[in-house]
Amino acid sequence: MTVTELDTVEAETATEPRRVNKKELRTARGLLLPAVIFLILLTQVPFVVTIVYSLLRWNLLYPNDRGFTGLSNYASALTSGDLWPSVLATVLITAFSVILSVALGMIFAILLDRPFRGRAIARTLMITPFLVMPAAASLIWKYSMFDTNIGILNWLSRTLGLPVVSWSTEHPMLSVVIVLTWQFTPFMMLILLAGLQGQDKGILEAAQVDGAGTWRTFTWITLPHLRMYVEIGVLLGSVIILQVFDPIAILTKGTGGTKTLAYLLYERAFIGLDVGQAAAYGVVTVILTIIVATVALRTLFKVFMAGGSR
Repeated sequence: MTVTELDTVEAETATEPRRVNKKELRTARGLLLPAVIFLILLTQVPFVVTIVYSLLRWNLLYPNDRGFTGLSNYASALTSGDLWPSVLATVLITAFSVILSVALGMIFAILLDRPFRGRAIARTLMITPFLVMPAAASLIWKYSMFDTNIGILNWLSRTLGLPVVSWSTEHPMLSVVIVLTWQFTPFMMLILLAGLQGQDKGILEAAQVDGAGTWRTFTWITLPHLRMYVEIGVLLGSVIILQVFDPIAILTKGTGGTKTLAYLLYERAFIGLDVGQAAAYGVVTVILTIIVATVALRTLFKVFMAGGSR
C-alpha cells in the first residue's frame, strides 16, 4: 500500500466517527420530535387562538354582534382603570410572597440539613403545605385561622386580651401573602435543601479549621454556593405565584387592593362574559409575567445576594 493510499484510509477512518455522531444526533432528534410537537400543540396553539380572540369584538351577552376589531381590545385594556392597579397588586403580592418564602425556606433548609433524630419525619411534615390544593389551603386559612369567631388567630387574640381582627377585610393583602408564603415555603426549602446537600463538606471543614465562624462561613461560602438554587426558586416561584387565583377568589374576592391580573381576567371572562377583552387581558398578562419574572431574577436576586457575592 502506497503512502497516498494509506493517507486516504486514515482520512476515511478519521471522518467515520463524525458520520456516526450525525446519525445518532438525527435519531435523537427524531425521538424527541413527537414530544416537541405535542408540547407545541398543547401550549402554543391555545396561545395563538387567544391572540385571535383578542382581535375580535365578541361578548357572550350579545352573541350576534361579533366581528374583527383590531387592537381596540388592547387599547381598552391598557387605558382602563383596572389594569394598572391589578399590575401593582400582582407585583406586590408576588414580591412579598417570594421574598418571605425564600427567607423562611432558607432557614428551614439550614435546620433540616443538620442531622438529628426524626429528621426524615420533620422533612415530610415540612413539605405538607405544598402538597395541599390551593383552594383547600385557602379554605383552611379562611375558616380555621382567619375567621373572627372560630379562627385560631382570633382565639389567641381574645386569650391575650387583644382586639379581634377581621383579617380578610382589614388586612386583605397581608392575608393573601400569609397563605401564599405558608404554601410556597416548602417549595423553596426543597430547592435550597438540595443545594445545601450538594455542598462540598471538605470546604466547610477547612473553613472551620481556619477559624471562620458560622456567620462568615454562611455568607462567604454557603450563600454564594446557593446562588443558582435561589435563582431557580425565585424564577419558578415568581412565575407560579403570578398566576395564583384561588386565595384571591376565596379570601378577598379582589377587594382591598388584591385584584391581581389572574382575578381581573376571571372577571372579564366569566362575569363580564367579554371573550375578546378577556383574551386581550390574557395576552397582556403573559407579557407582563415574562417581564416580572425577568426583573425578579435580575434585580431582586442581586439585592438578596449582594452580601454573599462580595
